[in-house]
Amino acid sequence: MEISFLSILAFGLVLGFKHAIEPDHIIAVSTIASRSKKLSRSSLAGVFWGIGHTATLFIVCILLILMKGEIPEKWAMSLEFLVGIMLVYLGITSILSFRNHRLHQHDHGDGEHKHQHQDISYLKSMIIGLVHGLAGSAAMVLLTMSTVKNIWEGAFYILIFGIGTVIGMLSFTTIIGIPFVLSAKKINIHKMLSQVTGFISTAFGVYYMYNLGVTEGLFKLWIQ
Repeated sequence: MEISFLSILAFGLVLGFKHAIEPDHIIAVSTIASRSKKLSRSSLAGVFWGIGHTATLFIVCILLILMKGEIPEKWAMSLEFLVGIMLVYLGITSILSFRNHRLHQHDHGDGEHKHQHQDISYLKSMIIGLVHGLAGSAAMVLLTMSTVKNIWEGAFYILIFGIGTVIGMLSFTTIIGIPFVLSAKKINIHKMLSQVTGFISTAFGVYYMYNLGVTEGLFKLWIQ
């Protein structure tokens, strides 16, 4: 393997790490990590996001490269718009999550013990990654085609890029999960942090959609 291609792969790893910590990615996964009471679960949420993101990027990008095609601007922007919708949905569900807490009852022999419980969904994290992967596939195809010489190098580059995103998201969901884990036994504080995360996700999602639809002209493309 040529030294130049090794340099390209190293660059791809760094780009993948940087890509993982873009605001929309971090905000989306934060709404999942906020529901965890164990740091390991928050970290795994980031890993599953990276797996979903890489899987979509790999499949879509390789198919487009093989067909020597590109995603039309209208469709590329529409896929980005899906991210905004998803952020709003995640934000609202995070805000309402404490109203939907499941109350479990356990019999310990000396009476019933009740406690609140929330689940963290790895499948949900993977689906978030899949959506982000779809939204970023158009740019990834252009980046890959301008970087490598053939399909095999392209496939390897995307995988290395994906490893970078997994490492990046693993690192930052671990960091993000710390305050939620520390406040796990303090219901009011934990609730406040979760709802703040939800409001941020909702507000950013609305801004994201407005920017794409109005500022960048997606709504006009839909009408045409």
